[in-house]
Amino acid sequence: MPRITGGELNRRKLKSPKGMNVRPTPGRVKESLFSILLPRIEGASVLDLFAGTGAIGFEAVSRGAARVVCVEGHRDTAAAIEEAARDLGVSGALSVVAAPVDRALYRVEGPFDIVYMDPPYADDVPLQAFRLLRERALLAPDAVVIYEHAAKRILPDVPGYRPVREEVYGDVALAFFSPQT
Repeated sequence: MPRITGGELNRRKLKSPKGMNVRPTPGRVKESLFSILLPRIEGASVLDLFAGTGAIGFEAVSRGAARVVCVEGHRDTAAAIEEAARDLGVSGALSVVAAPVDRALYRVEGPFDIVYMDPPYADDVPLQAFRLLRERALLAPDAVVIYEHAAKRILPDVPGYRPVREEVYGDVALAFFSPQT
């Protein structure tokens, strides 16, 4: 069961539906990610794509994000995120869109300061999602888009973005991008 690693909700556990294949981001990766994001998180608007348990979104709310939208394509998993938001008392700051990412990006309203993408590692790089973020003007001017992937994956160029940082934690890597203007 994933656990929130910092902020107001520190140490609270998150449930996921039984039998679901969710791959929560390891705790040490979340801690490192939010150490990197520390100067940006307070009051930020955050979009958590391929949310799974919603751990990144809950972590963002716990650490001071003003608004978090979690997008999860599996309805039971999305319902579990909504239930956890109610149980943790953060449903005013965290909302859930139960739809595949490419469809959900037509339904959400930006701009977002931070976007976190954590698709299944076996999937191709979600270039369509990167494209829609820009086309739909969902990114704030100084936004950062973080893509979690298997460390062994070689990332292609992502049109419209420039890589600004990459961190590797064992088998997990985080690639940080900024939109090009």
